[in-house]
Amino acid sequence: MKPSHIALALLTTALWGFNFVMIRVALDSGMPPLLMAALRFVIAAIPVLWLPRPMITTGRLLAIGAFLFVGQFALLFTGMAAGMPPGLASVTQQSQAFMTGLIAAAVLRERPTPRTIAGMGVAFLGLGLIASTVGGGGVTALGLGLCLASAACWAVGNVLLRGAGRTGDALGLMSWMSLVPILPLSAMSLALEGPDTVAHALTHLQWGGVAGVLYVAVAATSIGYGIWGFLMARYPATTVAPFALLVPITGAASAALVLGESFGPVRLAGMALVLAGLGIGVLRWRRDPAPAAR
Repeated sequence: MKPSHIALALLTTALWGFNFVMIRVALDSGMPPLLMAALRFVIAAIPVLWLPRPMITTGRLLAIGAFLFVGQFALLFTGMAAGMPPGLASVTQQSQAFMTGLIAAAVLRERPTPRTIAGMGVAFLGLGLIASTVGGGGVTALGLGLCLASAACWAVGNVLLRGAGRTGDALGLMSWMSLVPILPLSAMSLALEGPDTVAHALTHLQWGGVAGVLYVAVAATSIGYGIWGFLMARYPATTVAPFALLVPITGAASAALVLGESFGPVRLAGMALVLAGLGIGVLRWRRDPAPAAR
């Protein structure tokens, strides 16, 4: 990858890491998870008023939006509300990197190199160490299951993005895709959370809920996924997806600064392994051939 594109990938991981803190802040302020997801995309879709429709078929646009936005965030937000703390949620979400590699190999015939596989293995050990230090007895089986299902939706969305190729402006693509989840998530919120709960949340907004929705809509969705779509269109999914393994690092740092979460030696060792795995599997040495680009 070009150094400038590596920098963009690192910026995305920082935005997404802090995203988990802001989701927790919004949920703790009384914002229902499915309503928050719907409001997120109402705001993220605003640029469609001036951005042209991306060069992508309607069917693929709907499919990507269904997995990358509807499935991923309905499951993630509900999972966190059901008992997954921010630190552990940021870890389990990154299983999408391994799921993406498997799906890309089966569907797109992208074969990861031995060095990429080794890097993922090292990073996986790091994620295991991090996961062993967070959550404790507060984690529920429902919350864990929903977050893992969310990661699977993210992985499918990654592969669909890669298969779409270059579709023009990345922000335009993310903005138009944000139209897809609005009606499904709104309907799910009314059906599962109830009209009374939705009405109370909208008429009794707290600063935490407003700040959380604005952050996940603008920073995490429009900017973060705009960059992610830009990179996915230019590099193999197995090259881009492992960068998301850094999200637990940025998420942990954000949790420490904002929520006062502390970290012991085991988690620090896990973070080091994640960084080492990323270096082994993603960063390109001079003697390596350039990655395939589209």
